Amino acid sequence: SEFIKRDWDVRYVAYSWDGKFYLVSINEDAKSKIEMFESSTDTSVPMPELPAGDVRSLTINKAEDRLAIYVSGDREPANLYTLEVGDATAVKLTDTKNPEMNLDDLVDTEVIRFASYDGMKIPSILYKPKGASADNKVPAVVFAHGGPGGQSRRGYSAVLQYIVNHGYAMLLVNNRGSSGYGKTFFHLDDKKHGDADLKDFIAGRKYLEGLDWVDGEKVAIMGGSYGGYIVAAALAFHPDSFELGINIFGVTNWVRTLESIPPWWTAFREALYAELGDPKTDKERLTAISPLFHAKNIKRPLLVVQGANDPRVLKVESDEIVAAVRANGVPVEYVVFDDEGHGFRKKVNRITAAEAYVKFLDRHLLGTPAAPAPAEAAATGGEPAAETPAANEPAADKPAADKPAPAKAK
Repeated sequence: SEFIKRDWDVRYVAYSWDGKFYLVSINEDAKSKIEMFESSTDTSVPMPELPAGDVRSLTINKAEDRLAIYVSGDREPANLYTLEVGDATAVKLTDTKNPEMNLDDLVDTEVIRFASYDGMKIPSILYKPKGASADNKVPAVVFAHGGPGGQSRRGYSAVLQYIVNHGYAMLLVNNRGSSGYGKTFFHLDDKKHGDADLKDFIAGRKYLEGLDWVDGEKVAIMGGSYGGYIVAAALAFHPDSFELGINIFGVTNWVRTLESIPPWWTAFREALYAELGDPKTDKERLTAISPLFHAKNIKRPLLVVQGANDPRVLKVESDEIVAAVRANGVPVEYVVFDDEGHGFRKKVNRITAAEAYVKFLDRHLLGTPAAPAPAEAAATGGEPAAETPAANEPAADKPAADKPAPAKAK
């Protein structure tokens, strides 16, 4: 018999301390929704209205009469709320935003769906900058999440809000193969990477071009890890599909990446082999979908950001794609964090990275004058280097003259 059946993916079911209640977490259109039930009767327990965003966690005390909930809103970091079981309202206990931030300067997200190349509806998250209109069109960035099989979700992202705050629309594409939309959707990109999945991002650009408040001639692509692969693949396999790319520790040679998975990651390796292919038997196809071997086609500006100690996407991946694209005479900027791995954990590095993203966008999408960037920048945990960015959380310089002045978003 079915215990829980919903129209969305059920993330987990958990019981309270003595089993009086059980909780159901549902991945409802890129955000978590929590349902609560009395175990003895399966009766639903009312839950409070919470800010738009993502429920990060929920805890019941040992007396089973009080709840603590962390909620990440679109416009502010996760905050703690508490309430008595069954209450219609919750009490906010924390205010985690930077005191210099004005939440009115940030934007709420919108979940949209656009038709891809074959008519399939692709769920995505749209950020519209303040002041964007048909009379004030803004440039845009298509964003690719990690994975394969990840999901861009609602909730607070300092990096994304920072980019939007500097006048860029952002479209977070949950391409076919993303989690959160059922097993069928999740497996639609199996062994079709660099083709079916990539075409969803190109279709995302076409969707943006149809918005009267977007400058359809100024659209970039950006992503980290698997998303970085999508960036490099877009520039290599569809060279005119975007005006520039920001590749954050992205895979560019699938053969090497799959062969370099250490033996203690057996489950991870098997899952990737099932989805992408075994390099021992699928080497020809994996070579065909690896941007490094087609780098001669890349002609758009490229920013690459890498942690020197990354165990998943080795630094050599970024070293080689940078060298190959520079050989084409294409503008390339390369930022390496000597004290980071797969994802940037130090605040100074995340800020430095975010600043590099916006500087690069301003320079190559808007033509903002800037001092010549160094051929290669390295950053450590000390003072940030002149040109340096971060990972899944995308920073900024002065806005271009035709862009509205940014509010403080630190």
